[in-house]
Amino acid sequence: MGERNGLIELERTVESITVGVRHRTEYGDLAQLIASIERDGLLQPITITPDGVLVCGARRLEAITQLGWRTVNVWVRSGITDRLGALLAEQDDNLLHKPLTPTEQATLYRELKDIMAEDAAQRQAATQFGPGGKHGGESGDANLASPYTGEAGASRAQAARMVTGRASYTTLERIAHLQTLAEDPEQTEEVRQRAREELAAIETGSPVYPAFQRINAQTSIAELERIANDADVDEVARHHASVAAESIRQTPADMKTAELERLATEALRRVKDQAKMKKPRPLRPAPEQDDQPVPQFPVRAFRVLWSEMANWWLHYDAADIAHALTDDEHDAFQETITGTTSFARQVAEHRATANTAQDVQAKVIA
Repeated sequence: MGERNGLIELERTVESITVGVRHRTEYGDLAQLIASIERDGLLQPITITPDGVLVCGARRLEAITQLGWRTVNVWVRSGITDRLGALLAEQDDNLLHKPLTPTEQATLYRELKDIMAEDAAQRQAATQFGPGGKHGGESGDANLASPYTGEAGASRAQAARMVTGRASYTTLERIAHLQTLAEDPEQTEEVRQRAREELAAIETGSPVYPAFQRINAQTSIAELERIANDADVDEVARHHASVAAESIRQTPADMKTAELERLATEALRRVKDQAKMKKPRPLRPAPEQDDQPVPQFPVRAFRVLWSEMANWWLHYDAADIAHALTDDEHDAFQETITGTTSFARQVAEHRATANTAQDVQAKVIA
């Protein structure tokens, strides 16, 4: 197969790769990327043109340069540095004839999306500013614009079609998500390692969707543990995050991945909602009889309160509460229970009286 269809070139000398003019001028902190490459190797090859001009992977190239690598495996793909319009105009689907592994497909898909997004931004600017910066003019670049519309969905579908021959991009997006997590220094090492393991399994034929669900569960657990260790988060929310993370980790190994993902996602949502709430006021005794009159709330507030309190006792351990409450808090709790019981008895009596009156009225009417 010819070079214009794309190929893997092994042992390309690092010094022969030309970086050229790029939008990224700051590479950021490369320490974790360098450590990852030193430990696991280069998970994704650098992409260059047949002339050796870098297309994708500037941070990776800088990292291996700092590591002192003399050679590196690269992807050589023609057409990628041509105008995107020319690339999209090719109807012979050259890239489709070269068998790619699932992760190679996802990597190429990501690169094409990036190129399309850059092309769309350039063409949008060209429609707004003509030569010399005059608003409303048309530039020569705009006249060569590709049929790509610039919308996110269209970008994904077009890139997927170029790589696989189909417009469906869901599977590629899921693999790309795993790749992003494996590379992301902001993630925990456990998450990155799980992502690498899932990618390796996909390469050997394992299904993508369960891997995507497992990594979603893993990232939710990692976020729960981050919240549990965040001193700025309310103590109650931190406790619930810790309990939820440990509970999910203890789930049976044979649990379906969809259920595991659901449990982890819902637990994280509940904890985040709780963390946004104001810290609860401490338990306090009921007001003395000679205090100022207590304001009366509408029935609607009562309904909301008791809807939120439904089955509250199922969510706490009595032994934990007994040991955690101070004497004053326990007394306040008991006073609240006593007052609640008395109030409930009054409500029941009023309802009984009202029902009796209705029965008498019904008999009179009859």
